[in-house]
Amino acid sequence: MAMEHPVVAELGYQPFDCDNHYYEAEDAFIRHVPEAMRPRVVQWAEIDGRRYHVVGGKVSRAVVNPTWNPIAKPGALHGFFRGNPEGRGMLDYLKDREPLPAEYMDRDARLAVIEDQGLEAIWLFPTLGVLYEEELKHDVEAVSALMSGFNRWLHEDWGFDYQNKIFGSPYLSLADVDLATIELEWCLNHGARTIVMRPAPVWTVHGPRSPGDPMFDAFWARVDEAGITTVVHAGDSGYSTQGYAEDGFVSFGVGAGTGRYRPSIKAFNIERAAHDWLITMSLEKMYTRFPNLRVASVENGSDYLAHMFRKLRQQREKTPRWFDHDPIDLFREHVWMNPFWEDDVDEVVGLMGADHVIFGSDWPHVEGMPTPLDYLSEVKNLSDDERLLVLRDNTRGLTELRPG
Repeated sequence: MAMEHPVVAELGYQPFDCDNHYYEAEDAFIRHVPEAMRPRVVQWAEIDGRRYHVVGGKVSRAVVNPTWNPIAKPGALHGFFRGNPEGRGMLDYLKDREPLPAEYMDRDARLAVIEDQGLEAIWLFPTLGVLYEEELKHDVEAVSALMSGFNRWLHEDWGFDYQNKIFGSPYLSLADVDLATIELEWCLNHGARTIVMRPAPVWTVHGPRSPGDPMFDAFWARVDEAGITTVVHAGDSGYSTQGYAEDGFVSFGVGAGTGRYRPSIKAFNIERAAHDWLITMSLEKMYTRFPNLRVASVENGSDYLAHMFRKLRQQREKTPRWFDHDPIDLFREHVWMNPFWEDDVDEVVGLMGADHVIFGSDWPHVEGMPTPLDYLSEVKNLSDDERLLVLRDNTRGLTELRPG
């Protein structure tokens, strides 16, 4: 019998991690994509002895090693994001690599790790799967092929609900709302407990649209009816730096000729994208139009939350006849926030209430925690009841379908 995790023994329960990741298999973007469509979606190419994905006919360098082997260790950048007290170069943190562990790609190996880590269950999200819609957004058919093919790979390799422990989240794009609604139905029929999309405007054949545009009402109506949680997760949201830095997904660059990490506003693109998506859902009155909608913001940070509430309050005062209900009250009722571990979790709990904050470690990514329960130090000031909500019960509740 496995020895109980010491943190679990102290807590009296196993936390539920709302932000875990897999690393995609080599055929994840190919296996279920029709052969004729693959040149418009994803292919492999070898350049100077290194393999890269070719996305929509262009070489993608979103990651330097999409085969993953060897791989930097979980939480490798933890010290850097903690304020870099050692004064090391960012790239120095990433030099320590290891052979690809089985649990990054195999669900049974992951089950054993989840138990060893003291977790009850995990939500599981893509690594590359949240990046490629941006590179394909001008080809709606390719986006749709990517979506359906990727979700069938995910269902085969990980499952949407594996032994009530691993909840793989299918990736949805609204680029073609009819196909998105059909795909949602397929996901529901195959046991999905959450769906995930990127925080970005929707690129359609008519151009970009707000996610709250009425053209998507059929999709949101089915989400509302099914009571499935919509996760908006950090990814490549296409945010322009307006010339202040080189555009592209990678947030961390090296200054030319210096060999050193060069800070730029690209480091804030994740928060900018989440802020705009979340506030737009409120301004579009999505929570009065679809009163059973539940949204979880995962790996998007939360530093912008107080500022967002101030802006919503100002808009409510300026346009009182637009809002049916207080948009801040509705936000607190329909949205759950997963703060970055380096954010002020106490502040987020104060703004949202402990019943709408969820714990996520981003394991095993380099930006996350070395082990998931290292997060406990971030919630040390909460009461026992508040910790239980943040660490387990809120995510538990969001995992259950709540039909309207």
